[in-house]
Amino acid sequence: MVYTISGIRFPVLPSLHKSTLRCDRRASSHSFFLKNNSSSFSRTSLYAKFSRDSETKSSTIAESDKVLIPEDQDNSVSLADQLENPDITSEDAQNLEDLTMKDGNKYNIDESTSSYREVGDEKGSVTSSSLVDVNTDTQAKKTSVHSDKKVKVDKPKIIPPPGTGQKIYEIDPLLQAHRQHLDFRYGQYKRIREEIDKYEGGLDAFSRGYEKFGFTRSATGITYREWAPGAKSAALVGDFNNWNPNADVMTKDAFGVWEIFLPNNADGSPPIPHGSRVKIHMDTPSGIKDSIPAWIKFSVQAPGEIPYNGIYYDPPEEEKYVFKHPQPKRPQSIRIYESHIGMSSPEPKINTYANFRDDVLPRIKKLGYNAVQIMAIQEHSYYASFGYHVTNFFAPSSRFGTPEDLKSLIDRAHELGLLVLMDIVHSHSSNNTLDGLNMFDGTDGHYFHPGSRGYHWMWDSRLFNYGSWEVLRYLLSNARWWLDEYKFDGFRFDGVTSMMYTHHGLQVSFTGNYSEYFGLATDVEAVVYMMLVNDLIHGLFPEAVSIGEDVSGMPTFCLPTQDGGIGFNYRLHMAVADKWIELLKKQDEDWRMGDIVHTLTNRRWLEKCVVYAESHDQALVGDKTLAFWLMDKDMYDFMALDRPSTPLIDRGIALHKMIRLITMGLGGEGYLNFMGNEFGHPEWIDFPRGEQHLPNGKIVPGNNNSYDKCRRRFDLGDADYLRYHGMQEFDRAMQHLEERYGFMTSEHQYISRKNEGDRVIIFERDNLVFVFNFHWTNSYSDYKVGCLKPGKYKIVLDSDDTLFGGFNRLNHTAEYFTSEGWYDDRPRSFLVYAPSRTAVVYALADGVESEPIELSDGVESEPIELSVGVESEPIELSVEEAESEPIERSVEEVESETTQQSVEVESETTQQSVEVESETTQ
Repeated sequence: MVYTISGIRFPVLPSLHKSTLRCDRRASSHSFFLKNNSSSFSRTSLYAKFSRDSETKSSTIAESDKVLIPEDQDNSVSLADQLENPDITSEDAQNLEDLTMKDGNKYNIDESTSSYREVGDEKGSVTSSSLVDVNTDTQAKKTSVHSDKKVKVDKPKIIPPPGTGQKIYEIDPLLQAHRQHLDFRYGQYKRIREEIDKYEGGLDAFSRGYEKFGFTRSATGITYREWAPGAKSAALVGDFNNWNPNADVMTKDAFGVWEIFLPNNADGSPPIPHGSRVKIHMDTPSGIKDSIPAWIKFSVQAPGEIPYNGIYYDPPEEEKYVFKHPQPKRPQSIRIYESHIGMSSPEPKINTYANFRDDVLPRIKKLGYNAVQIMAIQEHSYYASFGYHVTNFFAPSSRFGTPEDLKSLIDRAHELGLLVLMDIVHSHSSNNTLDGLNMFDGTDGHYFHPGSRGYHWMWDSRLFNYGSWEVLRYLLSNARWWLDEYKFDGFRFDGVTSMMYTHHGLQVSFTGNYSEYFGLATDVEAVVYMMLVNDLIHGLFPEAVSIGEDVSGMPTFCLPTQDGGIGFNYRLHMAVADKWIELLKKQDEDWRMGDIVHTLTNRRWLEKCVVYAESHDQALVGDKTLAFWLMDKDMYDFMALDRPSTPLIDRGIALHKMIRLITMGLGGEGYLNFMGNEFGHPEWIDFPRGEQHLPNGKIVPGNNNSYDKCRRRFDLGDADYLRYHGMQEFDRAMQHLEERYGFMTSEHQYISRKNEGDRVIIFERDNLVFVFNFHWTNSYSDYKVGCLKPGKYKIVLDSDDTLFGGFNRLNHTAEYFTSEGWYDDRPRSFLVYAPSRTAVVYALADGVESEPIELSDGVESEPIELSVGVESEPIELSVEEAESEPIERSVEEVESETTQQSVEVESETTQQSVEVESETTQ
């Protein structure tokens, strides 16, 4: 097994090193490596990746790859094995931890100046010019390569230190059975935090690698640094030196960092003009190659060329965008509009940051969302990857415009009061070798795990080695860069499940058994990285939001790192969307109310979730949106109001609204919608792609590079003569209902009814009562609804409103008075009319001041009125209404026209005797 020095790498299975320890894993009484075996380890026996000089035959050790291995052993036992052994104590683990830390100077770890040289040693490769020297005597001897380099001193920011990591056991007692694993995990996290503090000056300084690596500008010139320990020689090439590999040769230090300083021209101008193409030319173990610098801030694809080119990006001061508006505070409940810049145009083309800023942001604000999540920001050479095969992690995609355009977009969003979240990809990387990180220095284990562990067989991508010191620096700095430079308000971390497990969540069904989360398949290195990045985000940017895409249900995911958790603010509640697709493949008669409720509410205590009925995943080619599952080809011919509807359209529109509202109402503390789905965008997403010829001879057909299905037809939702418009207005009403009441974050949530016979679900959230009737034909008169608080209730949202494409079967002026007496485990109740396939929200009107919501969205529109309280009216949305033919009712709805009632029940008088047959059935 592999053991790490300084906690940089963790146990890896299977072992590459054999040991003579007498251990039979099949025996009932296991024998494992304990503290009394510690003497069998040699503190000088190191396995490392070497950077070999072909001339001198000398080797230098890449510090981050040092690995402590047993001496004279044949079959070592990993720390992961120890986690399985109940006899191993925390003291044993601490002894092993101490073993890896003792005699640090034998590993070239200088107590006064870090071997990683972040603090102090300019020539040591990775000094940040903005850091404070902490060892003045030593630092005085270690002068900069260029004495005239400008040094900036910043006041260090404070990131809270690690806590005890023990509170998770109080929150979730089931974790006690896996305490050994969790304590080990927290120990590794704490040790790395301490090492970063000791050798790098803290997490704040460590995460500013972009101030030292890549291109940095000073008053006297430009310095370029790159970590490439596998390269045998390196030179900076580009337009500025006519791509001459002999003109600007770089030097390499003992830690694998190449460096060159280019002085200013005689006239004081920079040696590399802004906008110049640049690459690093290297002689590597796999041959000569030109690569885009790993820390490049901008890259473009020249017309007619396949690989991208790195661009030296340093515009003059007058061209740099200056932010004008403060970042909004994090809202109590977050409502996210998931979007993609390139496909955000109604026209079949790649849209721009500028057009998105001017056309789409005001739309998002008007719809009532308070956050926009933007996909595909990090540069990716393959457009059809949806931005998930990143090639240049620090560069915003040049397809959509310049970095200044992106900053302008974000600033405009802040002006509108919108948070801007980035869909960040740290779970994997493109396997491109010409313009990505793959084989950057000629080795497959540079930024990634070597061998098969470093490849994701399903995604065809590379997997980061989160146990590498320099990889930690790179990824933490990347997260910091987007928050610092572009003022993003947080992240949605993609593919977290793939990160946390060595099986990547593939071909695995998580049942909720805790052993699935805390076993040998858990990638502790990756989990520790996520704890570190959440420390960084929440420590330096307290208002920032971190959301993790995890389908496994990992316990502690959204608990603070100080308490032993992983530290995310929210988990994406991914099971809900899958459940809706599963149900839509069935007949209505096969839907089970209890199943729906269980899926929506299956969340861990104290864990916030962002829920969605569908995201971009459901819209991709090969799948269908909810609207297309519901209405299919009828959407092509029957969505105009001037022609008769069909039963399929009526059903689809009704269920589309109900599915989205109950998802928001029960599913989590945050809500997400992919752009266009608010109005039931037809068809699917298909990025332009040509025919592909695979190495095995197979041909993957393309779509003639068409953009027809890689756009958003916002005009459909805006057209008030189409049924799409009613669906859009309902989604808008949902957002403003939540804005007014904040029910998603209310601590009061009670499900009083999930009746399988009636197909009715009733629940309370905050002071609202939600009534869902999923029955396809049955409408219920005088249906008793249990409630907590006494008084008068009024309708504040009705999915059957004609404004939303419904049949207007309810009287919105009716008042509903409660009666005393227990019903459905509630102390009171009131009677309602519950039309088929309808969702209605009732608000307690007594004692609540009624004021219309004035929406200031920066666009020309009438205010949106949302009623609450006494003398209140139903939700009134401002829309431009056009004359149209009356809506034709479907056959199955005709019967309900005659049953419309204005229900006014006096709380002190009589109760209606008409009860539904199975009202007591839960």
